[in-house]
Amino acid sequence: MRRDLGGVFPDTEEGLRALPGIGPYTAAAIAAIAFDRRTMPVDGNIERVVSRLFAVEEPLPKAKPLIQQLATTLLDTGDEKSRAGDSAQALMDLGSSICTPKRPACALCPLNGDCVSRAHGDQETFPRKAAKKTGALRRGAAFVVTRGDELLVRTRPEKGLLGGMTEVPGSDWLAAQDDKAALKQAPTLKGAARWHRKAGVVTHVFTHFPLELAVYTATVPARARPPQGMRWVPIATLVDEALPNVMRKVVAHGLGQ
Repeated sequence: MRRDLGGVFPDTEEGLRALPGIGPYTAAAIAAIAFDRRTMPVDGNIERVVSRLFAVEEPLPKAKPLIQQLATTLLDTGDEKSRAGDSAQALMDLGSSICTPKRPACALCPLNGDCVSRAHGDQETFPRKAAKKTGALRRGAAFVVTRGDELLVRTRPEKGLLGGMTEVPGSDWLAAQDDKAALKQAPTLKGAARWHRKAGVVTHVFTHFPLELAVYTATVPARARPPQGMRWVPIATLVDEALPNVMRKVVAHGLGQ
């Protein structure tokens, strides 16, 4: 790189983007703040200020190119060097201290007379965000097995959802899962009494799908061995286990806590 550039550090946005490890935002920020190039780096604060100032209705992330374009219009017109660095830092500070995500201090904002969203009284609804897509409901069963004051648990595979975390044994989580199919996946334990289904279900919402778990309980004799890949842990030490929130709900429901 030193050979290609003749030992001179690039001072333009285009030249900076050609350097390894420098993306669009960083290139624009360095060009504007360090070299006063007429460009506007758009971080989260500037994104919020601009979306409110112009009342950008298009939701993020699709609105990013438009917000970038509108942000550039806030630079002074004139030659290449137009105090772009000062403008960028001023907007960043405005977003972090006045045009905050919640309860913005609009009365103190130097741009309040030009702010379209403030005129409409809906500034806190910007920037618009696309509704999260939620997958189909999945169902399953969780099995809370106790041996005296101990609970049967296992560790989830390292890869995948909740990788490496602790859970009580359970069935697959499937959209078409029914109780009979889920119950067939219960762990096999010698001396276990019949499975007792607890009233109600445990619900949890992951990023991509909601989940409902039926909880079954059983007790086993003091000398019962855990199935392969599972282990007994004292209920009193569960706080030290890497239990995800959904499993904490299951255990509390199964133990009646």
